[in-house]
Amino acid sequence: MNLTVLAASGRTGLALTRQALARGHAVTAIARDPGKIALDHPDLRKVAGDVADPASLAVAGGTVVLSGLGTDRPGVLLDGAKAVVAAGPERVIWLGAYGTGPSRAAAGDGARVLEKFLGDRIADKVAADETVLAAGGTVFHAGVLSDGPLSPERRTVGLDAAPPFDLTAQVSRETVAAAMLDEAESPRFPGAVALPLDHLGE
Repeated sequence: MNLTVLAASGRTGLALTRQALARGHAVTAIARDPGKIALDHPDLRKVAGDVADPASLAVAGGTVVLSGLGTDRPGVLLDGAKAVVAAGPERVIWLGAYGTGPSRAAAGDGARVLEKFLGDRIADKVAADETVLAAGGTVFHAGVLSDGPLSPERRTVGLDAAPPFDLTAQVSRETVAAAMLDEAESPRFPGAVALPLDHLGE
């Protein structure tokens, strides 16, 4: 497949890029500073791009976009989502936060803690998610991220099977990346929110 990874120099973006290449896909990796994408591969193309400048995003039709975009500045995520959708890719697979928007009710009390932590960024996250979902994309709502290994017990569920948000439970970026790539290869949640989980009993 032809995949485009947005924010490829970040920890989640690097996991997405590395795993995609290992699965045999051709990857266009976009970052504000491509020099920070610490990977080399014959099927990897590194491109400078910034969601604040939609014209700089090398997103072509027929590609599947996987976004690991995260930011501390409100407005950036929505700008990114609009730019990606406007570019007309085959599909978009977007990383969001569990406990926001459609997953708030399922998350339970943990969502209130998340709201205090994210503050004015929540509206941006929700609006970005809505933009992707309206375009038929998939949004992965991940809990607290860790830098641990890929979980052998990982699973992906829809909101109907979402567990309460446990702030002590973590999901590794490697597991999140694998779940997003699974969705790219075999869509299960088009136009819907999915949750990547590390453990069967989580």
